[in-house]
This record gives sequence, C-alpha cells and structure tokens, in this order.
Amino acid sequence: MHKRFLSSLLAVMLFSAAGTGLAQAQTVDAGQSRRALFNITLPDFTELVKKAGPAVVNISTEKTVERRQGSQFFWNIPKGTPFEDFFKQFEPPASQPQTRKERSLGSGFLISEDGYIVTNNHVVENASSITVNLEGANNRPASFSAEIVGTDPETDLALLKIESDNPLPYLEFGNSKNLEVGEWVIAIGNPFGLDHSVTKGIISAKGRNIQAGPFDSFLQTDASINPGNSGGPLIDMRGKVIGINTAIIASGQGIGFAIPSNMAQDVINQLRTDKTVKRGWLGVQIQNVDDATAKAMGLSETTGALVGEVFPGEPADKAGMKPGDIIIAVNGETVVDNSDLLRKVAALKPGTEVPVKVWRDGKELTFNLTLGARDSGLSAQGGAPGKPGEGSKEATLGISVKPLSKEEAKALGYEEEGGLLVVDAAPDSPAAEAGLREGDILQTANLQKLSSVADLQTIIKNDAKEKGAVMFKVVRRGQSFFLAVPLDKNK
Repeated sequence: MHKRFLSSLLAVMLFSAAGTGLAQAQTVDAGQSRRALFNITLPDFTELVKKAGPAVVNISTEKTVERRQGSQFFWNIPKGTPFEDFFKQFEPPASQPQTRKERSLGSGFLISEDGYIVTNNHVVENASSITVNLEGANNRPASFSAEIVGTDPETDLALLKIESDNPLPYLEFGNSKNLEVGEWVIAIGNPFGLDHSVTKGIISAKGRNIQAGPFDSFLQTDASINPGNSGGPLIDMRGKVIGINTAIIASGQGIGFAIPSNMAQDVINQLRTDKTVKRGWLGVQIQNVDDATAKAMGLSETTGALVGEVFPGEPADKAGMKPGDIIIAVNGETVVDNSDLLRKVAALKPGTEVPVKVWRDGKELTFNLTLGARDSGLSAQGGAPGKPGEGSKEATLGISVKPLSKEEAKALGYEEEGGLLVVDAAPDSPAAEAGLREGDILQTANLQKLSSVADLQTIIKNDAKEKGAVMFKVVRRGQSFFLAVPLDKNK
C-alpha cells in the first residue's frame, strides 16, 4: 500500500512538472511570437545625438526694460471723480524712468558652416545683445556674439548670424510633409538653462491649430519640451530637422508643439536672402464653411473658405470674385478651410499668377489672378451695436426683423439700400445659436437682397426650406460677414 501511494505521488509530480514545463515553453514561445509580431526593439539614440548635438546652440539674450515708478498710494481712486483732484495734491511726483536688464534663455541650431542660426522670434525679440554658446571641445562652451539677420513674428521664426574662423557643424532640414504620426523624434535644447538636454518621443499629431498665429499648422510631440527649449530642433531618426520647438501647454505633460520644417525652411530662405518675408494676398475677408453654410450654398461637403468681403482694387476684386463665393481650390490644391487658404496663399510670392476655383450659384468657376502682397497688420474684427425695436417675428429662425429706416441706417453708419434690422433674437433659437444679435443688419439671404420682411419669408419658404439653411450677409459695426442659420424643423 505504501509503495503504491509513493508510486502514485511520483506519477502526479512528474505529470505536474511536465505540464509546468509545457506551459513555460508555451509562454516563452508566445512571448517570442509577440516580440516578432510587434518588433518592439527600442531605437538607440546615442549616435544620432553625437552627430546632431554639436550643431545645437544655447542662446542667452539681454534687453533693457524701462520702468517709471510713481506713488502707489492712490492707484485705486476712480478717474474723473472729485476725489481724484483732492487726493492728487498729496501724491508725490513720479520718479524719473528707471532701467533694468532682463535676461532670458532659449535654444537654436546652426544651418550652415558659415554661422547662420535658426531660433524663435520670441527668444530674441527686443534683445539688445545676443550671446550664442556652442558645445566646444572637451565640453567647454565656445561663445559668440550674434546679430539678427531677420525675423518673422507671424511664424515666430528668426535667423541669426555668428562669425567664426573655422567651419561650424550644422543640421539640414528634412521633409515634414512626409512625417507619419508615431515616428520617433528627439529634441535637443536648453530647458531651464540645462544646456544640451536631450529628450525623445514620437510625433503625436500633425496640423495642430493652437491659435498662436495666422498660419498655425504645428507638429505635436510628446518629447519633453520645457521653457528654454524654444527655438531648438526636433530631429527625426535620419538626423534631419523636421520641426522647430516653439510652444507648450503649461498645464499638460507630453504636449509640445513645433513649427514644421517645410514651413520654416521657406521663411528662413526668404530671411536669408531678403531679410524679410513676403507673402501672397488675395484681398478678401474669409470665414469657415460650416454645415449650415454648406447646405445653404448647395455644397455636398463642408469644405473651402467663404468670402465675406472683397476689398476694392485688390486681386480678387480685379479678377471678378464676389462676396458669397466659396474658395475651394488655389493653384490646383484643394482648400480645406480658411486657415488652409491663408497658408496656401501666404506660401506663394506676390506677383505669382494662380488659378482660384470658387463655388458660386451651384457651379464651379475658375479665376486667374495675380497675387498682391500681404500686410501682416491686416485684420478683421466685428462687434454688435444695440438698437432694439419692434418688428415682425420670423418664427422659423427665432428672430424679429423690420425694414431699416433712414434714421436707423444713419445711426448705424449703414449706407447701402435696403436691409432688415434684427430687433430681437430669441435665446436658444437657431439664429441666436448661430450668432445673430440684436442690431445686426441683414443685407442678403442666400445671396438675394432683402428690402422687406416679405422678401425674407419668400426666401425661407422656397430656397432655404429646400436646402435646410439660410445664409445671411450681416453688417455689424461697419464690418460685413456671412452667417448661416439652419432652419428649425420643429417650427
């Protein structure tokens, strides 16, 4: 009995060991299969850093700031009140302007052996002196005084120049257009004054618009970028610069933004040649096309840029473009939205002849025009006057309108004929949610002039009802723009 028990126990142990060995073998095989399937071998960045690092520079700037110190005792006294004059007699005279030095740090990189350096405009803006430190021999920094060749605030880029007796190491631009999300990249820079710090990550996204400027189309990366990294390179695994590190989200982690190399290279080439940047100009005020606008205009998809205003005498006006046109292609390239149109036109030089394709009255038209020169100070803003009154209710949209009297037109600075005055926009109505306000002047509906409430009712009943939306040309504080309102089908 005892022998049979030992024999059974031995058999169970052997079976268990065999099963365990089999399970381990299966686990090993599965692990090897997964590694083979996903190829999870991580890259080695050491050689890349050795080659790219010497061309990255640290930039320190100094600027003089003027401050005028006066009394701080009565700063909160309301202006224009009797108390202001009373307390002013006790206030000591303002002191003479005082100046102090402000220092800041940033990064950059050499793009030629004769000393041209790329960085951000905000790194060197208003600087009275700029010092560039290179990674010298035996890790001993070599310092140079730098001069600004040119800057472009609209893309936040700057080109510097240093003089050296010896050829300098430099980096070449890569093609950011061919980048894929998920590609490995490294950032080298001067975060918090820690020179030549290296971080690695991937391209997280492309074409990000963070409202930093008119030509936003940033690369997003999770490679750590911190204050002081500004102006430094974002480098791909081939050792090419595919971005210039520019911005971060202070409250986030692993979210940094870089100017794509293709955009930067064009700007830098112009700065190097002309010390300034010249951009193409159509001479139109534009808006995005939303779903309601696309419906109102008979477009099958939400794309293009809606022309809100054509400036007299400018290229678009000379070519025959009109407010209400939707620009769908420039120079043979499809226009996605108004930001895309800005970038495409700005990338072309003034004087360039380009075909511009527009959508008008349900048809595609092509205009050939010669681009003008963009003024970086041009902008368009709108506000709202407020002249409420009595009017007829257009329940489908949720607004009350009335014909514009001569007195109201004069008070609002409106010199055109016709038009309807919005006297009320019901809260939560389609019109209010689309952005119409009291005091707006409705000049056209679906590109048809408005002179009476009956005009608007007819357009809504026929054309707009079929399309599901009505697009108004609105005049607000002297600025005209288009605004599309979807019809409320519950009314």
